[in-house]
Amino acid sequence: MSIALIRPAPDSGWAGQRLEDILRYALGGKEIHEVRRAEELDGLEGRRVLLALPLGDTGVSLEYMRMLSRLRKEPGLLRGCTGGLIVDGAGELYTKSAAAEGALAMNRAGCALVGRPLVEGTGSLVNFAVQAKNLGVGLMDAYRHAARELAERVEGFSFLKKERPEILVLHASSHHTSNTMDLWAQVREQVGDQCVVQEIGLRNGTLSDCSGCPYTMCLHFGEQGGCFYGGVMRDEVYPAVRSADALVLLSPNYNDALSANLTAFINRLTALFRQTRFYDKAVFTIVVSGYSGGDVVARQVIAGMNMNKSFYLPPNFALIETANNPGEALALPGIQQRLKGFAQNMLEALCV
Repeated sequence: MSIALIRPAPDSGWAGQRLEDILRYALGGKEIHEVRRAEELDGLEGRRVLLALPLGDTGVSLEYMRMLSRLRKEPGLLRGCTGGLIVDGAGELYTKSAAAEGALAMNRAGCALVGRPLVEGTGSLVNFAVQAKNLGVGLMDAYRHAARELAERVEGFSFLKKERPEILVLHASSHHTSNTMDLWAQVREQVGDQCVVQEIGLRNGTLSDCSGCPYTMCLHFGEQGGCFYGGVMRDEVYPAVRSADALVLLSPNYNDALSANLTAFINRLTALFRQTRFYDKAVFTIVVSGYSGGDVVARQVIAGMNMNKSFYLPPNFALIETANNPGEALALPGIQQRLKGFAQNMLEALCV
């Protein structure tokens, strides 16, 4: 199976030199179809895709901006694709934010993203210090190794589907006033009995945030399936995550961020992540903003759950709406069609 390499031409020739070396190692011996310009993005449906961004010292690539524009305007441009990203920067900034922005655009254009889909190279490559130490190699070799491993996962990833998959829904909202809960209730009704659904509320007072235990202590409790701080995470959430095939995060926009309790959930998931990976589990989200910024919250879910904690993103993983007053979301123009499409998308991703 060939890989479609989307590699926008850098603004300056030097900006792409290190990335070219990385790609030569990562893709050696593989059949590659290279895309360098926005006009060449057509005809990629159903392909394995690797987006390789040379950011230079400004964090901006003008040709990539043209590609990003097409991805945002044309929802089916990457329909049926499965992908990952390699982002190379000249400094210590912009690689992560550019990757999250690109990942959301790819996903909304129809592309699934494998768990941990990002390999980033900051200017100093200090972000590879731990991997280099573990492998007994230099920083550049650790970068090459990570890119090669990502390319192989993108090439070989397959979606596990079941007859009645298990879905875990996590929220921290009130059923009586939450637009996000209203939307989920409609999706839940359309999912029906085709999935086994479990809902857990992470309301105030039930969940403590991660306190940053030493690595060895976190690993010790994680290997026993728990966490030093116990509580609802150890007793309810960890077992539910282990058995689930997919997670749905109900994510109202609080101050242009995930709620404190959902953020605490992602942080506390680290103990479980120490001893297992979630590559075979999907994550979806429903985001409702009072005024604006839903894409910001969706990118946070991508960063925390997909790029960090290794859940994969099915195509169009996020339903993003804007509604302020209670009950307003269900009155939005076209909302029933979008809810039906979101529910159908979940079923297509998870069910045989």
